[in-house]
Formats: sequence, C-alpha cells, structure tokens
Amino acid sequence: MTALHTSPETPRLAVIGGGISGLTAAYRLRKLLPHAQLDLFEASERLGGVLLTRRAEGLLIECGADSFFNKLPAAVELCRELGLGDEIIPTNEEPRRALILHDEQLHRVPEGFVQMRPEKYGPMLSTRLLSWRGKLRLLAERLISSPKELANADYDESVASFATRRLGSEVFERMVQPLLAGVYTADPYQLSVAATMPTAFEAERQYGSLIRAALAARKSNASADSGARYGSFVTLRNGLDRLIKALADHTPNMNIHLNTPITKLTPTANQRWTVSQSPEIETPFDGVIVALPAPRATQLLAKTDALLGDSLRKIPYASSAVAVLVYRRDQISDPLDGFGMVVPSVEGRQIVAASYSSVKFPGRAPSDRVLIRVFVGGALQPELLAKSDDEIVQLAMTELSEILGIRDEPLRADLVRWEEKMPQYHVGHMQLVDGIESLVAKHQGLELAGNAYRGVGIPQCVQSGNSAAQRLVESLGLLCPGDG
Repeated sequence: MTALHTSPETPRLAVIGGGISGLTAAYRLRKLLPHAQLDLFEASERLGGVLLTRRAEGLLIECGADSFFNKLPAAVELCRELGLGDEIIPTNEEPRRALILHDEQLHRVPEGFVQMRPEKYGPMLSTRLLSWRGKLRLLAERLISSPKELANADYDESVASFATRRLGSEVFERMVQPLLAGVYTADPYQLSVAATMPTAFEAERQYGSLIRAALAARKSNASADSGARYGSFVTLRNGLDRLIKALADHTPNMNIHLNTPITKLTPTANQRWTVSQSPEIETPFDGVIVALPAPRATQLLAKTDALLGDSLRKIPYASSAVAVLVYRRDQISDPLDGFGMVVPSVEGRQIVAASYSSVKFPGRAPSDRVLIRVFVGGALQPELLAKSDDEIVQLAMTELSEILGIRDEPLRADLVRWEEKMPQYHVGHMQLVDGIESLVAKHQGLELAGNAYRGVGIPQCVQSGNSAAQRLVESLGLLCPGDG
C-alpha cells in the first residue's frame, strides 16, 4: 500500500458495517493513517458478519463461510500480515472431491470439470451423471457457434443460457446448476456469467469452444482437475473468527460501536459527512466507508443521491439457513468419500447442498463424530425460510438420512439463519456496479465496500475493504507528495 500521512487537522473517519469487508477497511485505514480518529459502527451485537465460528463439545462449527480460495491472494496476504500465516491449513488430502445427487445416488464430479470447462474426455464419458445423449451433446460442443454479440466487451448472459448453449441441457441441469447453487444460492436463469465466471467468456472468445480452450490449457500445463482445485481452498486451523479477532486487535485506537445501527448519512456543506445514530446523536466525519449489504446502503444513501439509491436497490439478495448436524460415524452407512454433496433442483429435494465439515478439514470434530452442514433455501426455494427452526432442522435431517443412510437422531442439531446475506449477481451486474462506482466517485469522502459488488468470497471482500480504504484517503488528499 502507498505511504500516507495525515493532514494538519487530523481526519476523522467512519466505517459503517463490522463484517470482513468493513473490518478490513478499518484496519487498512489505520495502517495508512496511523493518527486518524477512527470509528466503526456495527448494528448487531458482534463483529464478523457471516463469519461466525462456534465451539462446543470438541466441535469447531463454521456457521457461515468455512474456507477461502488461496489463488486469489488478498485473504492469504492479510492473514500473514496479521500473524496468522502459520494457522492457514489446506483441505484434507482425501477425499478431495465433490459429489452430486442423481437418481437418489451420489456420483463424483467428473475429474477435470471446473467452472463449466470439461478438461478431460474420459471422466465426462464414463460418468453416470449423464446419459449417452447428454454425452454426445457435450462432445458436439466444439461445433456450436457463438453469438455475434459475444464480441462486445460488455456482453453478458445467464449461466443457464450459456451452459445450455455450449454444453447441453443435461450438463447444465445435473452439474452446472447444483455446483453453482452451492456457491451463490442463486437462480441460474438470472445469474450473470460475466460477474461470476468471466473466464468462460474469455475461453469462448479466444477458442470458440470450451473444450478447445481446455485442451489448450492442458498443453500449457495450466489445467487443474477438480481435486487440485479443492486443494486451493484453505481455512484457519482454529476457526475463521480468528481473522475477525485479529483484525480488531490489530486496529489500535479504533472506537468500536456495537448494537449501533446508523439511521442516516448526510453530506454537509463543507464536504464532510454527518453520521446519525438518532436525531439526538449525530457525529461529523471527514470520510465514510459504507460496508453494508446493498439494501442497507440504499437506506442510508437514497436521500443523498436518488440515482445511487436506485442503482443499489437493483442488487437483489437471497436468504438461506444452515442446519448443523452431528452424528456418530457408525450411524452413517455412506462412505462419505467427498467433501460434501450438491443437489440439483431437478431432483426435487428440499436441500441445496451439504458440506461434510469434519471430512473436509482436520480438527472440526472428534474422530468418532461427523459434523455436517446442510444448506436450505436460497433463490430457488425462498419459501422454505418461512418454516420454523425446528421444521427446517427436521427436513434437513430427513433428507440427509434418506441420501446418506443415517440411522437414528443426530447427537446435536443447530440452525443458523442468514437473512438477505447473499447478493445475487444478475445479468448486467458488472455494468450496474460500474455505474454505482461512478456515482459514488462524485461524492468526496464516500466509499462502498462489501460482497455486493465484485465478488462474494472472502478474498474479494478483503480486496474490497483494502481498495475502499485506499480510495478514501486518496480522495481526501492525504497522499504523500510523489507517492501513488
């Protein structure tokens, strides 16, 4: 990061939102401006947002995100900067694979099938996930022409449209849809390829075919099978809340205000911002980073900039629930030979996916226990979130028992709800975000950060926080002469 200094009058800065993006932004502001007055406002009783770790009975339970992709460097670099480098651990060596439910049976994701790109013929032709008709359609992918509009830099289409067009309906319904649902909890008929998998467009533009692109990648030794990809997911040995605690601990002299929702954010005539907790409590700041979900950011900014508010309002959100179930290993007849399973919507089940946490990472449960997280709801089944906690836990138990051959009740069952926490990157999302960023740039001392914009993963959130902090100090004219 660029070296910075404070102005003659020490600036006062605010970060609104205490999730991973907001905490990273605050940490980076403190590194860039050591003498600034810094306040962080969080509406809930704790920091961390969807990073929530619980511990009980020898269990380490990640209630939200459980890992991050280390090929995107921001999160790994932050962990090392905070002294957590030695705590970064990869997934277990075996079994590095995902499973897909089809006709009531679990099947391995074919080796080499990564982000809609089939890199190996053999596994795709031998899998029982596809009929021979589906396999022949896949082989014909190299003969499929591309739309003329693909040449446009801002071209976009839905994942459903793209995957069906290139790979066929079977590959989309039985493989692409469930694998992406496990990440984005999204409706694939609206999910943007440009926002979630831009390399798919790049491959089609350059080679006219995903298969030809995969063959070219293999020749250049740039390919990675599904097992190798899972090896790129890492976590912290003692839980991801260690990252949250370390960020707070390494941001000295920051005033943290928990249980403090902000009701209004108002620009003033002297290019400052008033942050209102209530009509009676209003505080002036030189700069503000809003690290909130888009709906909450809309509430704060719509009166300041109606066009900005309208743009933020166009980012929809989905809700989900996670049922955390613990069993004795001898209760489960399934071999659990993967890190988890995803469930295609065409299977007619009421769960989206299940992650075998104690199989995926070491130290998550005693050796004779199995910790499984079951995901319910999302964009395709929002009505399930209207059920009570007990009802959702029961449906998760029932579905899991039928699929994995589980006997008797779990030793422990918990439920965590995540209401409107997953932004939905619909077709045109990147153009929408470009417009939002242009509108924000018109307001000196204001920046946005979070997973609503350019990536939902932990590394993207960290990068979002870093970038927002850098832009804020630059916009306030605090860059050292000759730097930047």
